[in-house]
Parts: sequence; C-alpha cells; structure tokens
Amino acid sequence: MRIFKFGGASVKDADGVRNLVRVLKEVGYEDTFVVISAMGKTTNAMEAVVAAYFEDKRRISIVLQEVLDFHQHILLELFENRNHPIFEKVQLLFDEVKGFLAWNKSPKYAFVYDQVVGYGELISTTIVSAYLDEVGLVNQWHDVRELIKTDNSYRDAHVNWERTQNEVQAKVDLSKLNITQGFLGSDDNNFTTTLGREGSDYTAAILGYCLNARSVTIWKDVPGVLNADPRNFEKTQLLEQISYREAIELAFYGASVIHPKTLQPLQRKEIPLHVKSFVNPLDKGTTVGLGKGISPLVPCFIVKKNQVLLKLSTLDFSFIVEDNISEIFKLFHDYRLKVDLIQNSAISFSVCLDNKFGGLQTILQELEKKFKVICHEDVALYTIRHFDDAAVSSLQNGKSVLVEQRGRETVQLVVK
Repeated sequence: MRIFKFGGASVKDADGVRNLVRVLKEVGYEDTFVVISAMGKTTNAMEAVVAAYFEDKRRISIVLQEVLDFHQHILLELFENRNHPIFEKVQLLFDEVKGFLAWNKSPKYAFVYDQVVGYGELISTTIVSAYLDEVGLVNQWHDVRELIKTDNSYRDAHVNWERTQNEVQAKVDLSKLNITQGFLGSDDNNFTTTLGREGSDYTAAILGYCLNARSVTIWKDVPGVLNADPRNFEKTQLLEQISYREAIELAFYGASVIHPKTLQPLQRKEIPLHVKSFVNPLDKGTTVGLGKGISPLVPCFIVKKNQVLLKLSTLDFSFIVEDNISEIFKLFHDYRLKVDLIQNSAISFSVCLDNKFGGLQTILQELEKKFKVICHEDVALYTIRHFDDAAVSSLQNGKSVLVEQRGRETVQLVVK
C-alpha cells in the first residue's frame, strides 16, 4: 500500500482534479490510498462561515452560498450530465452544515469550528471520488472520521492510536484504490475533530503507520522540499535527501512543506516520505528517510510571521528561577500559546510566541500582575539551519533584530 496526499492547491479547480487523474495514471494507482484536502481556499471560506455564526448570523447563508457556488462551478466543468448523482450528494453535504448551525447549542468556538470546517474535505473527496469513477478509476470512498479516532481536543485533537489502528485495518480493503479526507477525525461521541491546520499530511502519516505502507507521498506545487519558501525568499534550492532527524528539526522550526507531527509515525516504522511535484510527477523530488543530515548541505531558511515577542522581568529585580518559569509556562499552556523561542538571563525572560488561538490579551493581564512586560506584536521569527555568515547577514540587512540566539547548527532571529 502507498499513501498519496494531495493538498488544496492540487484540487483548486476542475483542471486540478483532472491533473490528479493524470498523476495517478502516470505513477500508478494500484494498492493506493489517496488523502485529499479541501479544494483551494475552502478551509478559509468555511472559517468565514464559523465567524458569521458567532458574529452575524444573517451572513451565514450568504457566505455558505459562496462556498456552494465555488464547488458547483467545478462540478459543472467536470460532469456533463447535469443529473449526475454527485450534484445531489454535494447539496446534501451543504444541507448538513446548515442543519448543524440551526440546531447547535454549544457556545464553544473550537467545537463549532470542527463540525463546520471539516465539510471542506468531505465535499472535495466526494467530488474527486465521483470523478475518478466517471473516468474509469473505480475507488472506495471512506469517511476518515470512521477511521481516525481522537480525544475531544477540538482544533488540535490527539490520536487514539490503538483504536485508529483497529478501525483502519478492519475497514480498508488494501486491494482497492481508496479515497479519504485529510485533517479530520472523530471523538468518542462521534463528533468531528480536526488535527490542526495543515493536518492532512499528518492524516497520510497516520494511515501509512496503521497500514504499514511502503511509502507516503505528499504532492505539492513545488518540486520537493526546498531550502526556503519561494514565497518569502528569492533564491531556493531543492533538497534531494533529508534524514528523519533533520526533517523533524526543520518541521519543528516551522518549515511549511512538512507538518510537524507527520514525521514521527513514519520514523517509527521507517516508512520513507516523498515530497513530489504534481506538475511533474515523474521527477524525483525529495525523499525523507534513514540517513545523515541533508543533501546538498546548504543553509535552510524558515520564517514565521505574525509572532509575538514577550520580554518579562521581575518587578523587584529578583532572579527569574524555576518557580517563575514554571508559572509562566503553565499560563502559556492554559491559554494555548505556542512557544517558538526562549531566551533568559538572571532577571529577564524573553519568549517568542504563536498566538493562533487568541489568548494573548488575557495572558498579558495575568503576567502584568507579577512581571514587568514588554510586548512586541507582529514580529517575524527567522530560523537558519546549517547557517553561515552570509546567510545571517542576508536576514539582518535593513531589519531591527530584537533577539538573536545561536547554536552549533541553528541561528534564530526575532526581527521587526
């Protein structure tokens, strides 16, 4: 069994769906499990539906209709028969969203988010599965929520590995072409959970682990893993080979091409991960597996934007010691602020945070009770693996460096 994962960019329109078929025909689709994300920017659009639910319910139908129109346009391009059952299937999925928003009583944003946003994946896979059947690639569609079981940590669920393994092995026919959704799971009450943004890569790894796959391939609009994101850096270079350890380091620091949790289950069973181009599927791309470091050995640049830098110092000039740090990190945990960099001295403590769950303002009120707090919002955290002086200088040019931290192989800069 091979696991293929196609992201939103690969199925952003009808041509993208047709290209997915081309990729499968070129590289083979026997004994293959295909994981597919929501189409294009659908996840963002479904997030707008959730926002309307909490902020202005009158806008729900307008925003949801825009999402439906987007998918209807793709359907009309893919299916000549306007009476094809796929049109009704997609409409029923949108009706389910409307139904949930009508009867839901929970005031919890994270719960509502997971029940609504996950429909992007359900819709995309329903369309792709029907189109594959239409062109002769007979397949088995799976609701991944029946396969991947999690706890109820909505928006960032943790996998119940034993239950998931049992469900996958019981329900997946390895002799068929299988299609399912990325990003999603379900809890003990069968409510939808999500695995975190960009969690479709993780889904592919989970299925690869449970099925003892011979490989997992992530299909991208880039030729493989590059030493920098071409959206942020002008000159980039393809990394042909990366060890599990090096890839986990890059993912930890925020390399966007691989989800941070994706590599761990693959490494445990030594399943190779390929990152390849859906534009040129026969090109070699990048392989992540056993080995040392990266090839070629070049500086790797990673940037995280919209970060928050907090500088804390004690009000009485006493040392910041273990009990202070323990209290600070408990607050980070409670308010779901992800720590990306730490630097401390005797009486000060600096930390760069990701405020994706919006807990910053509340935690500032707590911290200011015991510490002097300087807060820099909208900073960028740059990380360079295997740095050299030229690489560091290229980032410092014209920027205000608020924090710099160096190790043997890694340098990090917080800049404004």
